[in-house]
Amino acid sequence: MPSRPTLARLQSLPTAALAALPDPRRMVASAAGLRRVMNAYPPFLFAGIHVQELSEDYRHTRVRLRLNPATANYVGTQYGGSLYSMTDPFWMIMVMRNLGDDYVVWDKAAEIEFVSPGRSDVTTEFTLTQEVLDELVAAAADGGKVLRWFDNEVVDGEGRVVARVRKQLYVRRKPAATGAPSGGVAGGVTGGVRPV
Repeated sequence: MPSRPTLARLQSLPTAALAALPDPRRMVASAAGLRRVMNAYPPFLFAGIHVQELSEDYRHTRVRLRLNPATANYVGTQYGGSLYSMTDPFWMIMVMRNLGDDYVVWDKAAEIEFVSPGRSDVTTEFTLTQEVLDELVAAAADGGKVLRWFDNEVVDGEGRVVARVRKQLYVRRKPAATGAPSGGVAGGVTGGVRPV
């Protein structure tokens, strides 16, 4: 007769399960590796969030949020927190990977507008253009901080908008990269980029 699970065994399961995952530091050297790690990341995995595509140049991402009984809210539609979570890290990661180590990139603020109930799987896409990257580089050239909003629509399988999500990124060129002390204030607003 098999032994009954003990409290100690049950408490060790999450740690053991996480220990079995591949080391993310080794896998994130490529976009494909990062996509695999994100899809195994427990908050995404258990919420039904799946990164379908992450381009090797980190310029395009497509994410799906599955709807099933385990991920639905009280009224059987997409849970609002998961609608936000499916959009959370991607603008920051994409901008960070494209600007490189000479820049600090952080999420600064977020907004979500719930437009219609999500009664099925939903998706969202992120596309980072060279023009946006050029704007960020120019606005951050003197080492001042730059705040820029990025917008996403979360849509169902028929293209109906379920939610609109906005993320504001903080971008600053590192002092060693500018050759000047940090904390300077840049002037003007350029192409949706707001130096502060």
